Amino acid sequence: MSLKPFFAKLFAHKIYRKTQLWATNPVATQQRVFEDLIHQAKNTQFGEDHHFDQIKKTEDFAKAVPVRDYEGLKSYVDKVVKGEENVLWKGKPLYFAKTSGTTSGAKYIPLTKESMPFHIEAARNAILHYIHETGNADFVDGKMIFLQGSPILEEKNGVKLGRLSGIVAHFVPKYLQKNRMPSWETNCIEDWETKVNAIVEETFDQNMTVISGIPSWVQMYFEKLQQKGGRPVGEIFKNFNLFIYGGVNYEPYRAKFENLIGRKVDSIELFPASEGFFAYQDSQKEKGMLLLLNSGIFYEFIKSDEFYTENPKRHTIGEVELDVNYVLIISTNAGLWGYNIGDTVQFTSLKPYRVIVSGRIKHYISAFGEHVIGKEVESALQEAIIGTEIRINEFTVAPQITPKEGLPYHEWFIEFENEPENFDAFAEALDNAMRKQNIYYDDLIVGHVLRKVVITKVAKNGFQDYMKSIGKLGGQNKIPRLSNDRKIVDFFI
Repeated sequence: MSLKPFFAKLFAHKIYRKTQLWATNPVATQQRVFEDLIHQAKNTQFGEDHHFDQIKKTEDFAKAVPVRDYEGLKSYVDKVVKGEENVLWKGKPLYFAKTSGTTSGAKYIPLTKESMPFHIEAARNAILHYIHETGNADFVDGKMIFLQGSPILEEKNGVKLGRLSGIVAHFVPKYLQKNRMPSWETNCIEDWETKVNAIVEETFDQNMTVISGIPSWVQMYFEKLQQKGGRPVGEIFKNFNLFIYGGVNYEPYRAKFENLIGRKVDSIELFPASEGFFAYQDSQKEKGMLLLLNSGIFYEFIKSDEFYTENPKRHTIGEVELDVNYVLIISTNAGLWGYNIGDTVQFTSLKPYRVIVSGRIKHYISAFGEHVIGKEVESALQEAIIGTEIRINEFTVAPQITPKEGLPYHEWFIEFENEPENFDAFAEALDNAMRKQNIYYDDLIVGHVLRKVVITKVAKNGFQDYMKSIGKLGGQNKIPRLSNDRKIVDFFI
């Protein structure tokens, strides 16, 4: 036994106390962040265009800076990408995190010398809060794996670019280098399936204690481990007791993971994105993730049911309410201003401020005015499988507006690990759960506008095949839980 666990506990206590200083003073903390951001960016092109020198209050900012998504900010980002300085933030960025998914192709999200440290510290602090609360630090002596994109970086006009997870790989602290898996060479493999196979070979006989990644891709890793070893992952890695994840809700995967592992393990949820690291689970006992109010990000929140109205109100941290669906708007020390990242959140606690990710503002079903969101379909599915042997690999939901016969319906495309014994009973349970989650959906069922849900089975690895078909297999990519059209599900038909 090394001294690492002892020193990890001391460090964890220090970070916990430091966190409490700002978490117990949330409004004042956000005001300081806001004032610092405005001050540092007032002489940039964006700051001059939006009269930052005249902004004194958050209300001034809301009037001067409209809410924009990437497309709305693209004219400024393009200047940064071309090599211009002092455009959105002072100087030039350290990196561009390259992502996909916009109408104009690749997105280039700037990462600056001011913003980059917060990406690293947040992931570290999530683990330290776990150590502080549980007293469990033995895992720091074992091997840790972070399933991520390739760390190979390109360069564009003097600025390096790559996937965020690949950029972060360059910042692993020295004290973790010997514990980190996989090897640099394996991590550089671009093809995801080839990479996972190599990771299995490299880690199979190691003392793995911490495993991290998006659940759907960690699942692939676990399945390949189980195929190779012929036994549960928890027997292959006897000291594996901590799973760290982000990007999607873990609950639909939990039963499948516990089956693959052969036992329960603790988990830590993270809320990272290229645009910033927003929250992490700071407690195993409380619901939600601690919103990081002292990390160079000023937050605004717009109620999702008002988002598409003219001039919706932008709420600051002191004005939010519990259990309301908000579109998350950020302004950051990477030069994103009034920026809509597309995620919606709900607050589970106001002392301190904790959130859950409830969905995507563009990922919803409202073909009949029901406005079903991601959290609702995930919660309904979780309720429907409680107490059963049903296990789900992956799923997505889409409306069927023009069925060949009968009323329209919501169609659930599900890849089962363990199928229901009675599909009709499962569909009934799922529909009842959805009706409890969304009163508008319930009204449509009661009013005979919609009929009950229809379940369509997806073949084994069907979702992986879909992601491969669109060039997004692995890494940080994930399946949308629901959509208002049938572009995704037509693949399975």
